Amino acid sequence: MLGIASTELALVYILCIAASVLCVVYGALKWNDTGPLNEELDNVLDEKEKD
Repeated sequence: MLGIASTELALVYILCIAASVLCVVYGALKWNDTGPLNEELDNVLDEKEKD
């Protein structure tokens, strides 16, 4: 399989590549997700601008 003699080693390579692809997909999906801390910071800054 893939020119690698050991099935276990081939599985390690495949899982490593799969994990990398999963991380890239997750990062692409969450790229512009602001999250609760950023929203809270925006609220605090808006309150300071009003003062």
